[in-house]
Amino acid sequence: MTSTVCGYIAIVGRPNVGKSTLLNHLIQQKISITSRKPQTTRQNVTGIKTVNNTQMIFVDTPGLHKAQTKAINRYMNRMAASATLDVDVVVFVVDRLIWLEDDDNVVEKLQNVKAPIIVVINKIDSIDDKSVLIPHLAQLQAKLNPAEIIPISALRNQNLDCLEAEIIKRLPQGIHLFPEDQITDKSSRFLVAELIREKITRQLGAELPYQIAVEIEEFRDEQTLVTIAAVILVEREGQKRILIGDKGSRLKSIGTAARQDIETLLDAKVMLKLWVKVKSGWSDDDRALRSLGYHE
Repeated sequence: MTSTVCGYIAIVGRPNVGKSTLLNHLIQQKISITSRKPQTTRQNVTGIKTVNNTQMIFVDTPGLHKAQTKAINRYMNRMAASATLDVDVVVFVVDRLIWLEDDDNVVEKLQNVKAPIIVVINKIDSIDDKSVLIPHLAQLQAKLNPAEIIPISALRNQNLDCLEAEIIKRLPQGIHLFPEDQITDKSSRFLVAELIREKITRQLGAELPYQIAVEIEEFRDEQTLVTIAAVILVEREGQKRILIGDKGSRLKSIGTAARQDIETLLDAKVMLKLWVKVKSGWSDDDRALRSLGYHE
């Protein structure tokens, strides 16, 4: 009888290097929300991939960043750092040849990690001259001495099979922890709130960077129709006006885009009701964060 293999893989890196896109393409389903704005991911999101005798449990993490100006930033950094403590493999994602101070910060956090580290150079589809990678590979090797360095394009599915093979080599034997058809341990309510937040971030990222949270107040599944009511929290009246838009046009556009994705996620017809509420200073209030589901 073939022995089963199962292990946890943390996907880490600074903000905006493509960690969530990588998770979604590895799982071949959208679990983690994505946008071009840094710090879109706020919580660790688990994606599970079971193939034959192998189960890979990926943990997408918020981008590790030095600026810890608010409680929510400190929370995100704690989440990302905690994900590396008890995993079997760490996948450290970097963006092409771009190296920032926040990348050095990630390297520093990885110094005491016991698990093997695989460095992934993402977005290589946008590098025309691949020979320029060679000195970059040498620098990465010197900084981290990783188990492997693999150039990929998460968005274009380039070299992901090679990455998976390298991960599987390093996973321990053990029983599978989740049913083979389960792809995440997050609830439907969590995923729905995240999809709404994604649409807001994509449509209003410049005007409303990070002072937004989404709270699901009603989630009623009546077989033929799922009724969802969600409150979007902002920190100031001006932000509320921007989010609602002229005669409610912006909120309607966000609702339409979110509903389409939620219907795909739930495979059901959805009635989505959104409204906006001002909750001053929630992003710098530990108690408010806990009540919104941001707890360890």
